[in-house]
Amino acid sequence: MLVYCDSMILIYYLDLVGPFQVRAGNRLATLQSAGDQIAFSDLTRLECRVTPIRLGDMLTLSKFDAFFALPDVRWVPLTTAVYDRATDVRALHGVRTADAIHLAAAVESGCDVFLTNDTRLMAYPDITVEVLQ
Repeated sequence: MLVYCDSMILIYYLDLVGPFQVRAGNRLATLQSAGDQIAFSDLTRLECRVTPIRLGDMLTLSKFDAFFALPDVRWVPLTTAVYDRATDVRALHGVRTADAIHLAAAVESGCDVFLTNDTRLMAYPDITVEVLQ
């Protein structure tokens, strides 16, 4: 199974402390043990890297960069087809631009699940949306 992770899932996992970090870590560990693969796009990478760069937090930035370089995570491209689908998602479902691009990238790259913490995205019909519990 290919699982696209919304940026906040990876931010919880790699940068924050508390119950969401534990939940994200447990879910990603379950995916890994099942042989599932995590997918991300350059938008995910951008969103994860902004705060560490803004704060000059090179340790956290290096954690994100190391994660994105892992051989068992899959980068998915942001193609014209992704942006065309994102336009439809935004227009027809009222989803914010970044979320529309994430959803479109997941669908266009053949992901099976979109893992997020945003319950507003559950209504999107073109992919299984799993909200981190």
